[in-house]
Amino acid sequence: MSKDKTFYQCQVCGYSTPKWLGRCPDCNTWGSLVEERQTKKISKQSLSQSRLVSLSDISKAEEERKSTGIKEFDRVLGGGIVDGAVVLIGGDPGIGKSTLLLQVLANIVDSSLKRSDHSQIALYVSGEESPEQIKIRAERLSINSSEIVLYSETLIENIINTSQKLHPSIIVIDSIQTVYTEEITSAPGSVSQIRESASKLMQYAKRTATPIFLVGHVTKEGAIAGPRVLEHLVDVVLYFEGDRGHSYRIIRTVKNRFGSTNEIGVFNMTDSGLVEISNPSELFLSERPTDVTGSTVIASIEGTRPLLIEIQALVSPTTFGMPRRTCMGIDFNRLNLLVAILEKRASLQLGNMDIFLNIVGGLKIVEPAADLGIIASLVSSFREVPIDPTTVFFGEVGLTGEVRAVSMAEQRLKEAAKIGFKKAVIPYSNKERLRNDFGLRIDGFRNIEGLVELIKF
Repeated sequence: MSKDKTFYQCQVCGYSTPKWLGRCPDCNTWGSLVEERQTKKISKQSLSQSRLVSLSDISKAEEERKSTGIKEFDRVLGGGIVDGAVVLIGGDPGIGKSTLLLQVLANIVDSSLKRSDHSQIALYVSGEESPEQIKIRAERLSINSSEIVLYSETLIENIINTSQKLHPSIIVIDSIQTVYTEEITSAPGSVSQIRESASKLMQYAKRTATPIFLVGHVTKEGAIAGPRVLEHLVDVVLYFEGDRGHSYRIIRTVKNRFGSTNEIGVFNMTDSGLVEISNPSELFLSERPTDVTGSTVIASIEGTRPLLIEIQALVSPTTFGMPRRTCMGIDFNRLNLLVAILEKRASLQLGNMDIFLNIVGGLKIVEPAADLGIIASLVSSFREVPIDPTTVFFGEVGLTGEVRAVSMAEQRLKEAAKIGFKKAVIPYSNKERLRNDFGLRIDGFRNIEGLVELIKF
């Protein structure tokens, strides 16, 4: 017997209601509720239950990871691919998700051939492209492996049945928004279809210990479509970031059950595919100008990796009644906060100034350790005083103007010394706890008044 259930579900936030509404009461989006029908099978047989196991009786299994052959990708995965893991990769169209996964499949099958006499099959399921189109991309990447099997299918039951026959060592689903199940009558790409399809794939991955990569589309707001139901189901969530005007791409870890979060991997998009960049600090500083105002370098931490990033600020008198505040790469409210601190604590008259701030390279900085570098850039541009190009900044600034300590100070200084910097401006409390200065001249400040006084006419 079966029972049909009809409901209306928001395609933005996943809110469901038994009746249609013009606006979603959860996310306030107009026209986002779509009628969906779900068939539930009713069985009189008792469901099989898992056995109860005491925590002390479970033996710890060694976590084996499979290398992708790309060190930067292994970094964001936490050291490699874990058997049975479900990895979700999201990003803008054309940013390089399919290209990267095709390179990963080629590396895995090649490494398996080198380790043993028998080969491992990699299954690439595409619901958007034909095998001929994928072949064109593979030729551009110089990939021609008979162990990579292409499969154009969108029905999830057929995908799982084919996987059970082939026994692939890794599966790629490109993309999860195109697959569907016959158990639900809603259209592919709806919240119910995505949730049910991803759940079936997750069950197959855990049952057979087969790692599965899911490619996810993103919405206009930059979030993975679905809406966030996929991020709760999968083990690892990766976001592809990058500016269309630059050739490099950044993969950021948002969720990882097998490693640390907020790790990033840096790649360069070339004609022959994505090439990993082992030292991204040199890349971000390669075109940095010298002896110009408003330019500083901060030492930021992304996951476990220190990065040196350039901040550029432009402060100029406004020609309109209302001054403009524009920033790229940092939170807009954070910029307004730092400008207010400079006006109140350092007596800088910025109320009639247009302020533009940019994190070079298209990066997004969320940690407060960039505050000291942002303030130095603003003061430098306001007073038309260049900052020594061999100086690096980091430190958090409070509302009273105090400079607070940040974590991993020695790692930041070590990275700066390796790149060739000679001086560091850091919080005073961090300077007192240093065990090694790494050959740098270090200035510690308790508040921003001392830093603003240092950058003077």
